[in-house]
Amino acid sequence: MSQPNWNESEDNFDLTLSQRTEELYRIPSMEPKADGLIEAAVLPLRDMVIFPRMVSPIFVGREPSILAVQGAHHKEQTVIGLTQRDPELDEPGKDDFLPIGVEMAVGRLLSMPDGSHSALVQGRRRVEIVEFIQLKPYIKVRARVTHEPQTADRQTQALMRSALSLFERCVQLDRSIPEEAHLFALNISEPGWLTDMIATSLSLTYEAKLRLLLLVDPKTRLGQLNSLLAQEVDVLELEDEIHSRVQNEVDKSQREFYLREQMKQIQNELGEGDIFTRDASDLKKKVDAANLPEEAKKVALKELERLNQMSPMAPEVGIIRTYIDWIIDLPWNNSTPDNLDVRNAAKILERDHYGLKKAKERILEYIAVRSLKPKKERQPILCFVGPPGVGKTSLGRSIADALGRKFVRVSLGGVRDEAEIRGHRRTYIGALPGRIIQTMKRAGTANPLFMLDEIDKLYSDFRGDPASAMLEVLDPEQNYAFSDHYLELPFDLSKAMFVTTANSLSTVPAPLLDRMEVIEFPGYIEEEKIEIANRYLIPRQLEENGIENIGLVFEPAALQRIIREYTYEAGVRGLEREIGRICRKVARLKAEGKKYPASIAPEMIEKLLGPQQVFPSEAERADEVGVATSLAWTETGGEIMPVEVAILEGKGGLQMTGQMGEVMQESGQAALTYIKSRAVALKIDLEAFERLDIHVHMPEGGIPKDGPSAGITMATAIVSALTGRPVHRHVGMTGEITLRGRVLPIGGVREKVLAAHRAGLKTVILPEKNLKDLVDMPKTAKSELKIVPVKHMDDVLAIALSDKVTVEPPRPKKPAREENQDD
Repeated sequence: MSQPNWNESEDNFDLTLSQRTEELYRIPSMEPKADGLIEAAVLPLRDMVIFPRMVSPIFVGREPSILAVQGAHHKEQTVIGLTQRDPELDEPGKDDFLPIGVEMAVGRLLSMPDGSHSALVQGRRRVEIVEFIQLKPYIKVRARVTHEPQTADRQTQALMRSALSLFERCVQLDRSIPEEAHLFALNISEPGWLTDMIATSLSLTYEAKLRLLLLVDPKTRLGQLNSLLAQEVDVLELEDEIHSRVQNEVDKSQREFYLREQMKQIQNELGEGDIFTRDASDLKKKVDAANLPEEAKKVALKELERLNQMSPMAPEVGIIRTYIDWIIDLPWNNSTPDNLDVRNAAKILERDHYGLKKAKERILEYIAVRSLKPKKERQPILCFVGPPGVGKTSLGRSIADALGRKFVRVSLGGVRDEAEIRGHRRTYIGALPGRIIQTMKRAGTANPLFMLDEIDKLYSDFRGDPASAMLEVLDPEQNYAFSDHYLELPFDLSKAMFVTTANSLSTVPAPLLDRMEVIEFPGYIEEEKIEIANRYLIPRQLEENGIENIGLVFEPAALQRIIREYTYEAGVRGLEREIGRICRKVARLKAEGKKYPASIAPEMIEKLLGPQQVFPSEAERADEVGVATSLAWTETGGEIMPVEVAILEGKGGLQMTGQMGEVMQESGQAALTYIKSRAVALKIDLEAFERLDIHVHMPEGGIPKDGPSAGITMATAIVSALTGRPVHRHVGMTGEITLRGRVLPIGGVREKVLAAHRAGLKTVILPEKNLKDLVDMPKTAKSELKIVPVKHMDDVLAIALSDKVTVEPPRPKKPAREENQDD
């Protein structure tokens, strides 16, 4: 008998699958030698597991594998299939295989179009690798055959029955497993064979199959298989439930479609027409009746035509219908007439708000220009900047009331998505226009007063930059044709009056800021807060708490104490809360029938509101060396702040503490350089700058401080400490210092001067160029304070320092070497 050719192409070697399987069975298993071991070539397997007694196709591509198979064919022997630990290795070594393999017979190699080969293999039995005896040209090993029991004890029989029951359920639920597989499994009496057969039939993960292959004990393997079968049954039952649910939905949809078609024919017979046709007809009437621009009307009619051509069950019907409704409902050309009476507007603004002179003047100027030129379309875009609670938003309402316009508001705080402004494209499910278009629809008019609150709190991330999207909204040269992603039609925003609000301009992008007219709200001073409380806050709280008819009066001194000792703010929200607390306590006394006060005096405040909550800074009680009073600006108003200087033995260092910012520290360094340059004139020993350390501290170290305005104060305190001349306690100062001693202008003058007045200072030193900022200063502060303008640091020292030396100036100690030389 001639030796068959085991490596032929598929074209020349055309055998049926059954014939190829029969050839596998004719290959005998290897007989163990006297030591119980077998020697065979290794066929490395990657990403696949072959179980004993199972037939499976494999692909053979690597040269050593082909040589191993051909050698086995030549000797009519089996090979040992070993699974690689790392499937990516092309040349695995002896440490790259699992310790358990499978002896298997390999059928004929069939050449594939890509140059690789395929073959059928049949697993025979598990083997345990003892040693590798050859690595080239192909791997060869010595292995020990693992013998499995042919019979099963009672526990094993129970596990087999459980596995067969679960496998039967898998066959029922998984259409990919043939029913014959369950029948075949019923006729297997060996526990190990049953486990391997079921594992081959299931769609287990590669890792799960590896775990089963490595379990040599059949009972343990059978228990593991039961766990995997239980999980598989759970997944298959869930899939079956989902499939049934989907099928029911499909059947329901088909039934609805059938019923709708019947209803349509019945309505046509009755001459009523179907609901969908009537709906489309109503939409057509609305489009014709709406005062739409030519382009918007053209798009609406085109979408309506698409709607008429669609089946009522089409998923796009709802999307198109919603789009047409948006086009119809927008106020394309609907405008309200403006009230251009300047006197009436001034009266309304004055009625609703106290102070805010600049903002009111700008609005009245706009109304005056519109009254002279009614057809002017360009609207101002204002930005109200100021701390919380100063009336930015409420002033917007008053402006709308004065103009007779609708007022709409959008809060932009925390907006991160550009689509919030421009909307989503209609390709997205649930798409809607952005907030701008939604708010215009809510306004119902093309010329509302549109307030954009918290524009400084827009943020950008991976979803886009909403601040950049606002550029088109707030640019008069572009917003006449604003494009929303959802509408995809130009919408005219130029008739709307935009007013934005912000607490700080530092986070507003420069291009956006350039498009707005900034009006600053500096915060209310104490006198203004008292007036606002008497005009607005107290009447409102009396009414809200039901005691407006009892004649309750707040004395001015009581309000002043509340402002100073119980609130710390630039606005009046906290003040209103404290007034509300007092009103509620009085209301309770009245409701309980007890005696209640007719007026609120200062001495009653602590009883009604509890202990003092805010402790304002006070002026120094005595003239001191090395301590000067600086005037500072904060968002809540002005503050006085002492600057302390201590001189210590050292090496000429300058230490600055109290959470001073970089700019403030640079001001301190500039002040020290100026003092060094004037040391002779100031009668300061030059050696002091080399052998003494200067420590500058600003109290309340938990509060960050920055800015150049404390420059002249630090210079004054350092000179005082080095010369022993005290600083006058009633003098406060603010101004930036240069290296040449010039005093430069600073900001926040109004708040700083008022803080000096509240703290009881008598003299305020200001840069000469800041005198212009005193125009809006209350008369009481002007009359009770001596305000001294200065140009140079020499002028500051002449005013602030006493002529008398009260403390011995610090003298640097000479090194011991110099003292010995003197001796």
